[in-house]
Amino acid sequence: MKSLPNSAKKLIQEFSNLPGIGKKTAQRLTFYILQIEEEKVSSLSAALLELKEKIHNCRVCNGITEDKVCSICTDPNRDCNIICVVENSHDIIVFEKTNGFNGRYHVLGGTLSPLDGIGPDDLNIQSLLERIDDGMEVILATNSNVEGETTALYLTKILSNKEISLSRLARGIPIGSDLGYIDSATLVRAMEGRTSV
Repeated sequence: MKSLPNSAKKLIQEFSNLPGIGKKTAQRLTFYILQIEEEKVSSLSAALLELKEKIHNCRVCNGITEDKVCSICTDPNRDCNIICVVENSHDIIVFEKTNGFNGRYHVLGGTLSPLDGIGPDDLNIQSLLERIDDGMEVILATNSNVEGETTALYLTKILSNKEISLSRLARGIPIGSDLGYIDSATLVRAMEGRTSV
């Protein structure tokens, strides 16, 4: 790395700061940028700047949009009585790919993590409470890790006094997997969440 020019080292470091990008991938990306035409580099640079300038959070669900309110929140064909609570905006994309959910979303902006200093006031919980009316259905779709479970438990507690239908995403054995490769925690969850046939 000593033989690299400073500008290349700087770009490698910036790429390395991205999630899932290690030093070797950062180096490959840097050398790719060096080899492509200047117009393509300018186009990439302009797209990055445009992304940061135009995209912001939806005033209703806290997802991402270029408008004041996102297209999901303004879609009259969406069931406004069902709210799926997710951790981050990216989670919305995951659900939308399935074409299996026709309600609306609410993005918390993370999860509770006392060790990292993230408490309820750091998440979009108050705006969620303001959106919920009696008779609605709220689906908690946080991840199955410690932080996601803690957040779901906290939300369950504060929503328990509302006249709503509250549910959590099912957890269990993935389709096509072999029981011999499933961890014991997943098997326990699958047994607890079994359904009748």
